Amino acid sequence: MGATMQGKDQTGQIGVIGLGAMGFGVAKSLLREGFPVGAYDVRAEALTAFETEGGRAYTSPAALAASCDILIIQVVNAEQTEQVLFGEQGAVNTLKPGSLLISCATVAPAFIESLETRLRKRDIWLLDAPMSGGAAKAASGEMTLMTSGPEEAYARAETVLPAVAGKVYRLGAKVGVGTRVKIVNQHLAGIHIAAAAEAMALGLREGADPATLFEVITNSAGNSWMFENRVPHILAGDYTPLSAVDIFVKDLGLALDTARRTKFPLPLAATAHQMFLNASAAGHGREDDSAVIKIFPGITLPFSDKGEGA
Repeated sequence: MGATMQGKDQTGQIGVIGLGAMGFGVAKSLLREGFPVGAYDVRAEALTAFETEGGRAYTSPAALAASCDILIIQVVNAEQTEQVLFGEQGAVNTLKPGSLLISCATVAPAFIESLETRLRKRDIWLLDAPMSGGAAKAASGEMTLMTSGPEEAYARAETVLPAVAGKVYRLGAKVGVGTRVKIVNQHLAGIHIAAAAEAMALGLREGADPATLFEVITNSAGNSWMFENRVPHILAGDYTPLSAVDIFVKDLGLALDTARRTKFPLPLAATAHQMFLNASAAGHGREDDSAVIKIFPGITLPFSDKGEGA
């Protein structure tokens, strides 16, 4: 395959590994734009749902990778990335030389940099491309992409990135810059969710009506995107995970680890991280990240069975 793609008609099948809330939206966006798309996920029900959308399901990462020019890795963390690429039936065993791998998981900078080194030895290009925006923007193709990598990788991705993202930031030619910017984003996101939970808990403890409190704050200077997006989950008592508590145990941990290497203080991140750790230790790790509010004593929350311990 040449270094520059001329359009989707010249692009071979695109593979997506990981059909969670974000990955499924990315795969659907590619289908909507007319790309041939295959996918792999450990959950049979996710693959069945993907087939009903017009995609093609595969039984292993290796089987999918053999059919692709571009492979998008949309899993949760470095461990899952390592497994789907280098584990038994891993994708790198069958990716063709000259192929492009787009890595979207939030991982440590050292991991993504090491991954590029290993892939280049196999003549596979890597684009560091963590995403932000949530499930709704993934489904509508309006994600924000924080990308970095060599020009050759961008050339192979030039028709694909606009199909899944409303904003594509090119942050440099060095793999790892995109990951570092995503860690900064997750630092803020985790603190904002923790702050929203703490504020709602204070309001509830002081006797404020939760729906009224939400309305007032979303029309006042104390509002944030995370407050506006996550507090409705609390009001509904629905902790079905779109992004789980344990995601922020991981991502705030990455922020703290990154800062620790240069002895840079992150006191707010450290506090928020402890809040998510507390919620996870109490059994809420796989619930929606808004379930961090459950760590506060002496408040009455609207609960439903949806998402409880899911």
